[in-house]
Amino acid sequence: MTPITVTIPLRLGTGQNMREHFRVRAKRVKAERHAIAWAVNGKPRPPNTMPLVVHIVRVSPGTVPLDTDNLSGAGKGIRDQLADWLGRDDGHDSVTWTYGQRKGPWGVEITISERAA
Repeated sequence: MTPITVTIPLRLGTGQNMREHFRVRAKRVKAERHAIAWAVNGKPRPPNTMPLVVHIVRVSPGTVPLDTDNLSGAGKGIRDQLADWLGRDDGHDSVTWTYGQRKGPWGVEITISERAA
């Protein structure tokens, strides 16, 4: 399988440290999921039997990186939308989710590849 790579100019928050009203959060997550759905629309979907690695990178101009629990929290809406697109539960063993971050202009980089046996 050829890896699927998508880069989206999307500003992710700081995960669980964000103090938002529930409606504000719901609106933000809905917008994140819509952006991801739009970005992967038309991409070839891997077969459901193929074990995958999905790597989500948060790109931010900030000087202080997020710790691991806030990094995964910031990418939760993205993870949920990608799992929907893949037709799998985001907790299923066939998908390994990894997270990263780097400095740069706001964005999200997603790479979906086949997991080595």
